Amino acid sequence: MQQLAEGLRLPTNGLDYTILGIYFAVVLGIGFAARRSVRTSLDFFLSGRSLPAWVTGLAFVAANLGATEILGMAANGAQYGAYTVHWYWIGAIPAMVFLGLVMMPFYYGSKVRSVPEFLLHRFGPSSHLLSSIIFAVSSVLIAGVNLYAMAIVLEALIGWPQWLAIVVAGFFVLAYITLGGLSSAIYNEVLQFFVILAALIPLTVVGLKRVGGVDGLTDGLSGSHGDDFLSAWGGTGIGSDNALGANWLTIVLGLGFVMSFGYWTTNFAEVQRALSAKNLSAAKRTPLIAAFPKILIPMVVVVPGLIALVMEPSLGKEGSGLQYNDAIPVLMRDLLPNGVLGVAVTGLLAAFMAGMAANVSSFNTVFTNDIWAAYVRKGRPDGYYLATGRVVTAVGVLIGMGTAFIASSFSNIMNYLQTLFSFFNVPLFCVFIIGMFWKRSTAAAGFWGLLSGTVAAMVNYFWFYKQGVIDIPTDQGANFVSSIVAFVVGGAVMVVVTAFTRPKPAEELAGLVYGTRSPGMEEPPAEGDDAWYRRPALLGWGAIILAAVCYVPFSF
Repeated sequence: MQQLAEGLRLPTNGLDYTILGIYFAVVLGIGFAARRSVRTSLDFFLSGRSLPAWVTGLAFVAANLGATEILGMAANGAQYGAYTVHWYWIGAIPAMVFLGLVMMPFYYGSKVRSVPEFLLHRFGPSSHLLSSIIFAVSSVLIAGVNLYAMAIVLEALIGWPQWLAIVVAGFFVLAYITLGGLSSAIYNEVLQFFVILAALIPLTVVGLKRVGGVDGLTDGLSGSHGDDFLSAWGGTGIGSDNALGANWLTIVLGLGFVMSFGYWTTNFAEVQRALSAKNLSAAKRTPLIAAFPKILIPMVVVVPGLIALVMEPSLGKEGSGLQYNDAIPVLMRDLLPNGVLGVAVTGLLAAFMAGMAANVSSFNTVFTNDIWAAYVRKGRPDGYYLATGRVVTAVGVLIGMGTAFIASSFSNIMNYLQTLFSFFNVPLFCVFIIGMFWKRSTAAAGFWGLLSGTVAAMVNYFWFYKQGVIDIPTDQGANFVSSIVAFVVGGAVMVVVTAFTRPKPAEELAGLVYGTRSPGMEEPPAEGDDAWYRRPALLGWGAIILAAVCYVPFSF
């Protein structure tokens, strides 16, 4: 990623920069407009729990549709082929539906401000503090990935020095979050969602036309990479070789269960958008509404990766000067005229900023509420924590700049992100799911389960995989195995520790464990929420069925 070819430089002109300037002006305008609604820390961190479901739903998917998603999944498409659709249809949709139907009633009903705060109520301060530190560290690491990717790509595409790209994007993210808090981030994410699509759809359409349509694409890739490269399940039998380096069991359990559920149900950068919804019904519908555009994202992210591989067969090959991460920039260079090129560059920049803003806004919430206010400066006036949140936002952006270059050792940034998720999100999901469905699990079990799962994933990756103790063909295959190891070890430790420690009294678990309700937390449905098309169960099962149908053309 550091050595992008000079040949990627785009012929940008004044029209392209005008489009980019208009976008920056609108971003800051939204920040200033949102500032008027920020009066309390709840307004700053959770938009006063006032936003409608369609806004939080689009922000939910846009927060995930960052540059790491676009560049990373296009890179996955070029490197692994049609296997990449698993990250969406089995690796996202079921978990998003589970979050909406099962977990949001606990999160929203308990009125917590963050995911770690739920662990405080369920398991106590030890698990709360450990999970808060894990969230804070992972948030700035992932924010740094977005900044790093953006700086390298903009340097290659339009000639901006890395430091300039980092400072410009970091400044605008810092400005609109500091001004308007989460509301500013969310409304900008809604804008960014449409800007990103405006960039990716023309790229896909023109790219398909250039390679001879779907038939030309399939013929080109089947001839050079084999038929399994365009099949979601071909060659995934246990013991079989494939580009992904994984079999159907590790795909289903590693990606489809522990990794995806770990990410979508505990990643506060996503859950925070649902917590800002105006009522419980809207909070439940937030990930369900987001699931429908998420199902179709492979058409404008994965497919361009495949197109780039046909147009530039040397992509990812040693000595070519082009890595898999360059798939989208290659298409932009070769396909788009000025004007449309400006929209594409703006869309890419919007994606970087959306991903970074999502992680910075989750970082400032967790650090301020779950670390600073809970353990360092307790009992201060609300205005103090509002001011602290703004300062922490600036600190998060600066740390993100510092962590940006950690990703430089990965030629595919999605490999790096999935490694982080297996370390941090999967152990959290293990503790959440056991604590939420097993009343007997204890506070000590929550802490030791979280710690042991995290350590186990790191040991599997850095020792067993990196040192060659076990043979796993690819980084992604190793991430699937690390996720399974983290979940199994964390769960086993929780069971053992629970057997030797005392659980909380049942009355303290009301509203925190499945099958219980917290007194006074029930709320009547808002007007119109009982309409058939707003029913969460219908939305959830509809998304799962649609995702299953999408597999059909990639399975035969």
